[in-house]
Amino acid sequence: MHDTSSAAQALSRTLGYSFSDPSLLQSALVHTSYVNERPGRDLEPNERLEFLGDAVLGIVVAHRLYELRPESPEGELTVLRAWLVRQSTLARWGRQIALGPYLMLGRGESRGGGRDRPALLSRGFEALIGAIYLDGGLDAARSVLLPFIDRDIQEGFSPQRVVDAKSRLQQVTQARFETTPIYNLVDHSGPGHAPVFVVEVKAGPEISARGSGHSKRAAQQAAAHAALQQLNVKEGYEEPEDEFAPDEDDS
Repeated sequence: MHDTSSAAQALSRTLGYSFSDPSLLQSALVHTSYVNERPGRDLEPNERLEFLGDAVLGIVVAHRLYELRPESPEGELTVLRAWLVRQSTLARWGRQIALGPYLMLGRGESRGGGRDRPALLSRGFEALIGAIYLDGGLDAARSVLLPFIDRDIQEGFSPQRVVDAKSRLQQVTQARFETTPIYNLVDHSGPGHAPVFVVEVKAGPEISARGSGHSKRAAQQAAAHAALQQLNVKEGYEEPEDEFAPDEDDS
C-alpha cells in the first residue's frame, strides 16, 4: 500500500483529477478489513462512498448512453448500462488506473490476493467516484468517467453478448415455462469482511439450483448459471466469474 500523499499524486495524475480535499481520496481507499484490524482508530470503511459512487455511476452512464445512442430502444440502453456498471467492468477500470496497490486492506485480505479481487476493485472504483463527486461535483465525476465509458462503447456492443446469467435465465424461463425465477437466500456465513452467501433459485416446475458468492448478487448469478446448465443453455449470456477460483477470489 502506498502512503496517502503518494496515492493522491499517482491517482490524480492517472485520472487527470486533483482532489481539493485529499482526505476524501484516503477514505475511498479504506476497506472494511483494514478498519477491523485497527479497533479504536478513527477510521471509516469506504462503503458509504461506494454507495454514493454507485448512484453517480448510474446517472453518468445513463446520460452518456442517452447522448451517444439516440436510436437505441430503452431495452438495449438498459442492457448496455448494466454491462458498463457490472462488477467485471468496474474491476477492469480499476486495474487500468492501478487501483489495487493503493487499497488499504487488512493483512489477511492482502495476502489472499485482495488487491486484484474483482469485487474489491469494483467497490474501490465506486468509492473513488463517490469521493470525486463529493470533492468536485457531478461534472468532475463525469469528466473522469467519460473516457472509460466512451472507450468501452467504441469497442463494440452486442446485447446478446452482454446479458448476464440472471437475465438470461429469466428470458429462458419466461419462454419455456411462462414464469420467472425465484431466488431465496439459504445460507450466510463467514466474517463480516469476507461473507459467503448461498442462494437457491427455482426456475420452472423442476429446476432448482444453488450458487455461492461473497455478495448476494454474485450468489444469484452463480445460481442462475447453475440453473442454465441444468436447462442445457450454453450460449446467449456471459458466464459469471468464478469467485472462489484460487487465482482470483471474487467478493
